[in-house]
Order: sequence, then structure tokens, then C-alpha cells
Amino acid sequence: MDYELIDSGSGEKLERFGEYTIARPCSQAVWMKSILKMDEWNNADAHFSRKNGLQWQENRKIPNSWKVEICNLIMKLKTTNFGHLGIFPETIDLWKSIDNKIKNVKNQKSTFQFLNLFAYSGGATLAAAKAGAHCCHVDASKGMVEWAKENALLNKLNKHPIRWIVDDVNKFLKREIQRGRSYDGILLDPPSFGRGSHGELYKIDKAIIETLSLIRILIKSDFNFVYLTSHTPGYTPTVLANLLKQLNTDGAVESGEMFLRSSNYSTFNIPNGSWACVKKNC
Repeated sequence: MDYELIDSGSGEKLERFGEYTIARPCSQAVWMKSILKMDEWNNADAHFSRKNGLQWQENRKIPNSWKVEICNLIMKLKTTNFGHLGIFPETIDLWKSIDNKIKNVKNQKSTFQFLNLFAYSGGATLAAAKAGAHCCHVDASKGMVEWAKENALLNKLNKHPIRWIVDDVNKFLKREIQRGRSYDGILLDPPSFGRGSHGELYKIDKAIIETLSLIRILIKSDFNFVYLTSHTPGYTPTVLANLLKQLNTDGAVESGEMFLRSSNYSTFNIPNGSWACVKKNC
């Protein structure tokens, strides 16, 4: 896999994305860096800092974009002004789980309908598509939806049944209800604070209840799963589980932390967000 968590500590994380090693801020990493890996920190290809404004410093020229393969998916990466690269590695376990859940029930359904809300660059969408689902990918950023389409093309999924939607999530969900659509599996990763495609304000503590009430109408009676993830401080696994319990389904609810995972025992796993899942027929 073209991703590795090399080390962390002193408020930073050192990761490998393909052939490039990159150091970025990480507030959770309050422990010390590994002394044995200081040469790797010093020789990182790029370093992102927020100390004097948002800025990248390069020890080696990073291309405008490059490709990595993760979970049998090819993803386009590039440095952005906010320090993001185009994937959140803590969601890799989620991609795997969605793939497995869809494959486990695919033979029982003629078509598995998957909805990905706040869908970013499309990792979960493409994992679901590769597993055989028909997908709907929704994000308020036109640029991110175009990025996701590029990733679909890289994975030869550009002709797969995927609806690409640039819209405010709650407005889109209301229209889906009016259209009479329904879904077998749903993933939503609401931001702490965001703007819709026409400047609509989405603030998680105000909008999440409405979002979930609309999802309750859109899930099929024999649905398979609803995943809720969050990086918002205070939205612990228990908080997310409690929110999903209010969907009032008879499915089992599980929850936990998301992690940046080390590939060896010399580096700590880094908790980075929470997840909860209500599952029924999967």
C-alpha cells in the first residue's frame, strides 16, 4: 500500500504517500518523536506548517499531483493550501468495511444503492462502486466533485453508475425524498462548519439533526448500514452512536475511533476522529 505512518510526536505526524514523505501538524500527537527516526523527519520531502501562516516548505520538489494506490484504488493527490492532500488515511478502514458490507449482501440484491454525503475526493464512493454498488456522490464543492471524477477515471469507473452531485446536502436530501428514491447504504461525514454550493451554512450542531431525520426517510426498510463519521471536537464515538440510535431503526449500533495506523509497533497509532454505524442486513 502506498501509505505509511512513519512517526508522530511533538504535535506533528510524518507520513509516506507513495514515494513522498510529508510532515504535517497533528494536535493529538502530544508524545515525543522517535529519536531513531529523526533523520527521516529532517529529510522529509515536504513540511506543512501553520506557525507563520499556512505554508509548505519543500526539501524535494513535489509535483503538482501524483498517484497512490490504496485498498486497490488509485487516488490522485496534490498539496493544498490547507495542508490536505486528497485523502484522509484514517478513513481507509472505513473504505474496507463498506467494501465488505456491500460484497456480503450483493448477491441478495439486484442493485445495491449507496449514498455518500460530504463525499470529498471519492475514496468511499469508489470502494462501493468497485464492490458493485450503484452510487450517488454528493459534495458542496464543485472542485472536489471534479477531483472525485478524476479518481473514478483513474480506476476505470467513469462509466460505472455513479451520480455526481454538487449541492447542499440537506436540500439534496429533500429533493431525493420528493423523487421517491431510497438507499441500502449511506455514509455521511459532516463538517464542523461548511458552506453549501450556493453559500448555504452547514454547522454540525445545528444541521445534523435535520440531516439524520431526512436520512431516516431515505433508507430502505431492509437497509444495510448507515455510517456517521466526524472530526468535530467533542463528537465522540458515544455521541455519534446516540445520534444514530435516534434513527429509530431496529439495527445494531457500533462505534469507535478512527486511526492513522502504524504498519509496525515502533510508532503509535493516532486517533483522528470518530465513527458510528447502525447496521441491519449486512
